Amino acid sequence: MSKARRVRLGLAVGAIAGSLAVSSGAIAGLGGKAPSIQADRAQLGASLHATPQAGRTTYAMALPNGAAVKEFTNATGAVFAVTWSGPGKPDLRALLGSHFQALQAASRVRDPRFRRVPPQVHQSDLVIQTGGHMGYFWGVAYIPSLAPAGFSVADLK
Repeated sequence: MSKARRVRLGLAVGAIAGSLAVSSGAIAGLGGKAPSIQADRAQLGASLHATPQAGRTTYAMALPNGAAVKEFTNATGAVFAVTWSGPGKPDLRALLGSHFQALQAASRVRDPRFRRVPPQVHQSDLVIQTGGHMGYFWGVAYIPSLAPAGFSVADLK
């Protein structure tokens, strides 16, 4: 095997290993279970405050940069919604978990005439809305089938 081929093979193996390492850390977040919230808190370096409510619990995180992240769990402990706002975007790969790929796909298929419009995902069982400008970003992501009875998007504010 030539040296160039060995280098290419080594790079390919490294890329695969790196992507597995990244994706294994992205299991937490939206759609995950309540213990994933502690992993998100640690990864984001945030403080955490839990507020139990009827049929759900809200976990509010304050990030070091002043941003706020909230994760909402249903009665079974599944994370059905995530919101964020503040001066910088949090680690969306961690917060959205396996649903981060849907946001990436939405970014790739946008009409080039509307490049400045943030990516949005509106699927039957996944909604991700993002927005903002330099210095302030926000987002909402939720899975309707995991939301508790009587849930309204207005409850995420």
